[in-house]
Amino acid sequence: MDKIMLIDDDPSLQLALRHLVEDEGYTFCCADNGRDGLALVDAEHPDLLLLDVMLPGMNGYDVCTALRERGHRVPIIFLSAKGDIVDKSIGYKAGGDNYLVKPFDNNELLLLMEACLRRHKGDLAFVRASARDGYTAIGNLSISFGKYLVEKDGKPLDLTSKEFEILALLAANPGKVFTRQQIYEHIWGDDSPIDTNSITVFIRRIREKIEDNASQPRYLLTVWGVGYKFAE
Repeated sequence: MDKIMLIDDDPSLQLALRHLVEDEGYTFCCADNGRDGLALVDAEHPDLLLLDVMLPGMNGYDVCTALRERGHRVPIIFLSAKGDIVDKSIGYKAGGDNYLVKPFDNNELLLLMEACLRRHKGDLAFVRASARDGYTAIGNLSISFGKYLVEKDGKPLDLTSKEFEILALLAANPGKVFTRQQIYEHIWGDDSPIDTNSITVFIRRIREKIEDNASQPRYLLTVWGVGYKFAE
């Protein structure tokens, strides 16, 4: 049985989400601040984390960053009343998997949860198609699929899990063009609500990490009017 964890300081939302989650057959635990939440993640090992952005003492972005630095790969869905592209960009850069704006529809949240859980269990096309130690290299860049490792000039790069999964999807299919919607569906799921604008944010962040010049990419290429591809 999958365990859902919430970090949010609103008691009414805690109660509402407990009922929603448990009615769907999940187990539930929660914390009302970031520091207690970090400790609870270590103790409870949740399968998915719902994380409020505006928390007392330590905001949700910092909590997410701390979890990723500790090696936690639990899927994280940010919950926030702030939904502009800048806020989403900060969330994705911190290592979040998705971003849901309050007030949200319960069915939309459940769809996101199901998609994140499914993807976290390894249902990505490139993972199924690649060997555990699958590897590719081009120029000064190397990608180890099973290890979630990207190296540039022999030095590891700090990509979030979703940044890696997008890069790996494209790199496993060099020369093949993926639309933003196709990338979203491969990574988040066919039945996940589509937010293709988030792909633009991810592509920019990936380029800033893997390219010598992000404005003139060598590896992660734009096919204007269509989508993106990895260089052959």
